[in-house]
Amino acid sequence: MAAPSKVTVALKTVKKIAFQFCPFESNVRSTREFLAIVGSEKARSTNMNCEVITTVKHDKSEPVVDITYIDGERLVIKGAKLTSTEMLSAFQSHCIAKDPQTKAAAKK
Repeated sequence: MAAPSKVTVALKTVKKIAFQFCPFESNVRSTREFLAIVGSEKARSTNMNCEVITTVKHDKSEPVVDITYIDGERLVIKGAKLTSTEMLSAFQSHCIAKDPQTKAAAKK
């Protein structure tokens, strides 16, 4: 699994990220890569209170990432037909929209 290098992920606006997938399906790669990115020590250090939960199933279910933000809003990403880059892009755009400091840094 080759996760995109030099990716900075800030989890400070995130309360919980729940991954659910069947590891034996062919469409799970991008979800597992996304898990590797947000579950990395560097990303986790941006918010030590963020829960990252992984549920591994053997029922041929679609890979799903359920993200709950601190303000209660949820983002559900169905990873079957997405790349890890697309998943990361959607995740980061929501994080930036919720954090005014990140918005200011992105404009500079």
